[in-house]
Amino acid sequence: MTLFLLLVIVAIVLGLIGWVVHGLGYLLVIGVVVLVADIVFGLVRLARRPRRRRIR
Repeated sequence: MTLFLLLVIVAIVLGLIGWVVHGLGYLLVIGVVVLVADIVFGLVRLARRPRRRRIR
């Protein structure tokens, strides 16, 4: 979970730097790619988690 949050923060920072400094547009692209990859990774981990059965 810590790695997930760290990657989200890195993606946001790279995106902001790329947006503010117009000559570094590739940082915005890298930030978006990292953010999308991170979200996909989180969804895959969530889907692979074993589900608990309810006992009544």
